[in-house]
Amino acid sequence: MKNLIPAIIVGLLLASSIAGFAQKAKTIKLEQTPGEFATTELTLKSGTPYVFEVNNKGVDHAVGFVIAPEGKTDQEHHIQSAYLSKTIKDGESAKSGEVTLEKGEYVYFCPLNPTPQYKITVK
Repeated sequence: MKNLIPAIIVGLLLASSIAGFAQKAKTIKLEQTPGEFATTELTLKSGTPYVFEVNNKGVDHAVGFVIAPEGKTDQEHHIQSAYLSKTIKDGESAKSGEVTLEKGEYVYFCPLNPTPQYKITVK
């Protein structure tokens, strides 16, 4: 028992230091206005976790957010972790889950507003 307590303490310290090395998600803030996003292109880093926070500014109905590989925008190809926690009304905002993208080309858009498809380049 005497040796068990220091071993537990060392284990907890090691676990907390390893957790400290985990990358914290970066928040990307986007604003939807009637028919469009204010930001029209994003360049992101491969392997970096991101959270997308979308604000509805002036759209008189609920809006959403979708990320999909470029050229594959059918629902079956949507990156579901990028979906917002809820649809958002005028003046509201919501966040996506944590999203880590591989190198490549993607698009983001709102299927409810609807908006054009905007480019995401992941390097």
